[in-house]
Amino acid sequence: MKSWKYLMMTTMVGSALALGACGDDSTADEVENETGTEEAAATGDTQDEATLEGQVSGDGSSTVAPIMEALVEEYAAVQEKVKVTVGVSGTGGGFEKFIAGTTDFSNASRPIKDEEKAELEAAGIDYTEFKLANDGLTVVVSKDNDWVEDVTVEDLKKMWIEDGTTKKWSDINAEWPDEEIIFYSPGTDSGTYDYFDEVILDEADLVKAATLSEDDNVLVQGVQADKNAIGFFGYAYYLANQDTLKAVKIEGVEPNNETIESGEYSPLSRPLFTYVSNKALAENAALYDFMEYSLENAGDMAEAVGYVRLPDTEYEKGLSTLEALK
Repeated sequence: MKSWKYLMMTTMVGSALALGACGDDSTADEVENETGTEEAAATGDTQDEATLEGQVSGDGSSTVAPIMEALVEEYAAVQEKVKVTVGVSGTGGGFEKFIAGTTDFSNASRPIKDEEKAELEAAGIDYTEFKLANDGLTVVVSKDNDWVEDVTVEDLKKMWIEDGTTKKWSDINAEWPDEEIIFYSPGTDSGTYDYFDEVILDEADLVKAATLSEDDNVLVQGVQADKNAIGFFGYAYYLANQDTLKAVKIEGVEPNNETIESGEYSPLSRPLFTYVSNKALAENAALYDFMEYSLENAGDMAEAVGYVRLPDTEYEKGLSTLEALK
């Protein structure tokens, strides 16, 4: 299975990211930061910007993680004295930490829920939502599966809704094997789980036989290893493993940049977010600088790791919103 650093190295033009991918991280960061310092001097950036220090912490969605990890790695080359740490507890787990006040920002693969809004209000935490990219939640099977190419939303319901039976492929399509379906799903703290539950299952119970994990790499490995397995996760995780996984078309539409951006890949196209504490933005110059950098570069990083960038107007809107919070 390809690592994210390898994916970024092979998909993004630019020596900075290639250095981070194929060499010692600390050495690469030092080299890149020297270049960044020289460029800052040449363009007249202030000494304060070049020597910014501080700590920034975030957590949340494993789907958003590849974008955020790429941003953190590249940002380290620009501001080497700012330490940015990002955990991957799933969207729900990330919001729990955000509500508790232990993180500055929370990554999410779904919009914030009403109950989470209420808990943040009770905790006295004002926040701002920023969009980072678009994703197509991708249903996958092993490359060894030679019978599933296309399914309907109704097929997915039959597969994934718990009904007290042992699900077989032949139950979905009589021409498919009389073999038990092996399910892999994001865990219940995942925004991807929530999104699938809402748009496919209509909030019915997920099949109990499913293996659940907040780590999408566990799901990837599970589906790779069994021709009777099926799973779902963010589009970038499929792209990184498309040599061993097959994306299943939904209602005849395959997930790709064009169908995700247009919304034709329905109902599994969705935006990806980060939520940021307004108070932390006002008090922590390092957080503000990192978020500004993130919005300026999220489109490029999203494409580098396999997601779909937003229209430039969306990032400009986000930067204007951020500036108003300074």
